Amino acid sequence: MKVNLSRKLVLEERANTPDGKGGFTVGWQVLGVVWADVDARSGREALVSERDISRVRYRIIVRGAPVGAASRPRPDQRFREGDRIFSILAVAEFDSAGRWLECWADEGKG
Repeated sequence: MKVNLSRKLVLEERANTPDGKGGFTVGWQVLGVVWADVDARSGREALVSERDISRVRYRIIVRGAPVGAASRPRPDQRFREGDRIFSILAVAEFDSAGRWLECWADEGKG
């Protein structure tokens, strides 16, 4: 398979900020920018709170990074492309040499 890293995505992780009242607010912290090959794989609709919600699952290919590296995406993180959010569900090596990572993500959660 030819990998086409033509989409610029921002990698973000959840960041809790104290609210001054003993709790916290949830936000997202930018970790960096990655170039990716983004491919829609499947879609479904679900009824949530009496509304039809569309969910699309994507396979996102990015450059490889060792386990534990800050540049390696994790399932508790997300990619952002403008207003679009891709919540990362799983990450694995895409090839045996580890040059590419395959990330499975759902659009719209986050």
